[in-house]
Amino acid sequence: MTSPIEDKRVIDIFADTYNATLVYREDLNADLAYFRVKLDGPAAPFQPGQYMTTGVVADERLLQRPYSVASAPATADTLGYEFFVRHVPVVRFTTALWRLQVGHRMRMIGPKGKFTLEPEDPRTHLYVSTGTGIAPFMSMIRQSMAEGKPRKTVLINGCSYADELGYRRELEAWEQDPAYRLTYVPSVSRPSDPRNAGWTGRTGRAEAIIKDVCDDLALAPEKTVVYICGNPEMILNVERELMDQGFPEFHVKKELYWPKGKAPAATPG
Repeated sequence: MTSPIEDKRVIDIFADTYNATLVYREDLNADLAYFRVKLDGPAAPFQPGQYMTTGVVADERLLQRPYSVASAPATADTLGYEFFVRHVPVVRFTTALWRLQVGHRMRMIGPKGKFTLEPEDPRTHLYVSTGTGIAPFMSMIRQSMAEGKPRKTVLINGCSYADELGYRRELEAWEQDPAYRLTYVPSVSRPSDPRNAGWTGRTGRAEAIIKDVCDDLALAPEKTVVYICGNPEMILNVERELMDQGFPEFHVKKELYWPKGKAPAATPG
């Protein structure tokens, strides 16, 4: 039986919609993968931290979803736009995306978003993320290096399991290179799970370790700017912890992705 995303009739229906091609895929595990999508023409300029909306066809419908770009703007024309995506079976877009082969036609529009770096900011940058929320921070670090202007950075990435830590090998290598000015802080929240056997790093959720990280690295509130991206409840919890540690609210920038119909249970005081 012909797959809906390979049905020529369906592809013809949306032929004028396509403007990009899937050019690369690498699986991190069964549920997480890196994808790169390249526009047919010149790349659309974007700022690190912004997102693009990508689309595929399934069941004669165009399915679309926004994702933060993980690659640097400097490589958009040559390598395309990189996305770090989690497969969620109940969400139709990712189910369709997981079935695509490299070379498949796609739709991409954007960029959008205001979760971007302040120009020439000399403060230490504390990036706090969970899961695929690490993507915009990868773009920020990569672009800063491409411009030869690395910023002193501390990157926290929390996941349930060690095999979900995106870009771990790359980040560990960057941490060893003084040119990157990076401190990488991965953490797993389920240390007793057999899937985390052998893990010797930090344990606990991002909100549980944020105070210790700030203390251990002597991150002064007046000299640190914080960017948070990931699970919405985590973002609010981390922000509360930072406020308790004396961080001014205007020193904290956040990317909130509330599920449709859901509002935050509370907001920081």
